[in-house]
Amino acid sequence: MFYTVAKRKNSYGSMRPFMWATAVAAALFFGYLFFLWAATPGPSSIRYREFGISIPTHYTIHGIDVSRYQQNVSWKLVREMNVNNIQIGFVFIKATEGNNLVDPYFKRNWKKAKEAGMIRGAYHFFNPRKDGKSQAQRFLSSVELASGDLPPVLDIEKSWGMSKAKLQQEIKAWLDAVEASTGVKPILYTYVTFYETYLQGAFDDYPLWIAHYYQPGNPRIERSWHFWQHSEEGHVNGIAAKVDFNVFNGDSADFRALLIP
Repeated sequence: MFYTVAKRKNSYGSMRPFMWATAVAAALFFGYLFFLWAATPGPSSIRYREFGISIPTHYTIHGIDVSRYQQNVSWKLVREMNVNNIQIGFVFIKATEGNNLVDPYFKRNWKKAKEAGMIRGAYHFFNPRKDGKSQAQRFLSSVELASGDLPPVLDIEKSWGMSKAKLQQEIKAWLDAVEASTGVKPILYTYVTFYETYLQGAFDDYPLWIAHYYQPGNPRIERSWHFWQHSEEGHVNGIAAKVDFNVFNGDSADFRALLIP
């Protein structure tokens, strides 16, 4: 018995250097994390002299879109930024994805953007492997639209091997469910090649938000469009990460007519 107790004591004593080393390493690690946190500027201190991209100035209404990648946003600074009389007038905010994901920053962005005087819209990122109706239900249960908001948006960018007919069927299911619930015709977001390959001819009567980068003046698509996402490299006050930039294809009267009454 005496031998066993002594052995245990000696074993504990041999562990002491390891335990101290572990504690010191942990303290250094968490100290480093604290340093990074303290050194990272908050959104209210982030300011830029320019937007950092070429702006198509022949359009008068400019906006951005955000998701969790932009993290915390100082919407007051976004609204107040003015470069050569160009200001950010609207924002599309990611709300949901698939049939079970809600963007972790959506609620904050949705509330704070409106408080700052931004015209806001919510979008759903479509997962072709999930049925359209259940995805619509996820969006509708997560977003409370109000008068003055932009119409809901369906972001469709991937087919993931689904047939064109099946993909169109599930997209239509989402669009129909959202329109029936909100009374508003949703906007479709995609890029030029995807639209021409999978959507053209079946959804031409829906408002279109088209992504086409590095174009000098307009997106290269034959059908009419409402919004053009022309860059993913912009900078805006109050946002640390790069931001997608958009323009509206019309004047202020056209823009107001598009909003939810």
